Amino acid sequence: MHRIDREYTAHPFYGYRKMLYVLREEGHAVNKKRVQRLMGVMGLRAMTPGPHTSRPAPDHAIYPYRLRGVKIERVDQVWSCDITYLPLAHGYLYLFAVLDWYSRFVLSWTLSNTLDTTFCLEGLEEALSRGKPGIFNTDQGSQFTSLEFTSRLLSAEVTISMDGRGRALDNIFVERLWRTVKYEDVYLKGYETPREASVGLEEYFRFYNGERPHQALGYRTPAALYQEGRRTQELGPTLHLIPGKNLS
Repeated sequence: MHRIDREYTAHPFYGYRKMLYVLREEGHAVNKKRVQRLMGVMGLRAMTPGPHTSRPAPDHAIYPYRLRGVKIERVDQVWSCDITYLPLAHGYLYLFAVLDWYSRFVLSWTLSNTLDTTFCLEGLEEALSRGKPGIFNTDQGSQFTSLEFTSRLLSAEVTISMDGRGRALDNIFVERLWRTVKYEDVYLKGYETPREASVGLEEYFRFYNGERPHQALGYRTPAALYQEGRRTQELGPTLHLIPGKNLS
């Protein structure tokens, strides 16, 4: 699973067929069903349309994608979220985060050892405690199509947008965040335990938000751009820059 994660992070357009070829070329004795199963456990799907993308629970409502052709011009115009597999030295976790599209500011993040909805709701609540977006975009994963998740957004009067099936590129900003977090922090540090990962990621997201300049932002930091946008819109006090909670 760790090897699949590294290959997927480097080549997110790989589906199970290409992943199977890579693993076999490296000498791993795996078959198609095992690769499909492990990618399913990890929540991975190729970033191109195809028959093996993630599917929502059949009884959950699906909302249309509302961002095609929309120009992102201000903070809190669009937020999005996603879940990624997080390798540990012995085991793994799942990382959830909420991101502001305009500033790339990480509003919240949470960790879990299961792919349930609870830790996503905790992250959503943390983000909403800082404000709210006009549109909240997700993929069609069952955590995000669940009644608990969608009803919380609707109660906050937030418009829900969902990626088209097999169109992970609709949520490209979060996909780029995962690549950055893994190459700049997770793979370099090789976290041993959930507690170590939680402490390390808190430090990294402080750096990512408040110190790391982004070329796409004119070499400004996400925190500087987000706070400036909030001040301009007169939407409240200065934000804390360390979203997320330690995992005990």
